[in-house]
Amino acid sequence: MFTLTHLNTPPPETLKNQVLQMVVDYLTDISPVSLPPSNPLYPLYQYVVGFEVHRYLDSMDGAQAGKPELIMALDADDPAILLGFALYLPYVNDPDASSLVYLAVEQSHRGQGIGRAMVAEMVSRYPHAEVACVAAKVPYFETLGFMPLGARGPQVVMNTRSQASDGALAIQDLQPIFQTQEVRQIHTYLVKQHGAEALSKAEEDRDRLLDELAQQARHLADRYGPAKRLH
Repeated sequence: MFTLTHLNTPPPETLKNQVLQMVVDYLTDISPVSLPPSNPLYPLYQYVVGFEVHRYLDSMDGAQAGKPELIMALDADDPAILLGFALYLPYVNDPDASSLVYLAVEQSHRGQGIGRAMVAEMVSRYPHAEVACVAAKVPYFETLGFMPLGARGPQVVMNTRSQASDGALAIQDLQPIFQTQEVRQIHTYLVKQHGAEALSKAEEDRDRLLDELAQQARHLADRYGPAKRLH
């Protein structure tokens, strides 16, 4: 059993750490890159996406418009244990709209309706809801009331309504993270560990995967109507 709690301020440190650990553990599931653990670049993306989520959680502390909100699924018997989380951004200047950024459920508790319950809670607060996911996950979100609107890079953009919100989102920019000293250090370590040639191949494999996912997203969007590429 689980209970849901909604936060618009940063979670307690112990739960924040569990959120970040879940990001690291389930990177392939929740990242738009969908990089497998076998790719030597995997640790680098664990750091980048973890740092992104860390920044989102920190930015919950403030009064700015469109700041992130968090729904957490907690163990009903021990609320100090996190079973899943949904991190989403409300649209600025559109009080009905939000966009799901990350959704994760502890592997041992999947199939129990936790993800469904968290998304339903988000939609109850913001009925004009959006999510971007890889093509393979479209059927899951369709069961939650989302419909495909078009393709955006490697993902299919889905919405509970037939059009996207006209509002703006306070999205974290990942490019500066890739330029940080920490990321450069991780990359240098990976080159030493695997060799420059292996890292170059890993980058090619990543790019090929993104191309495949983008093609799948376009094909799926085509099946639902005229092809749309969303930016």
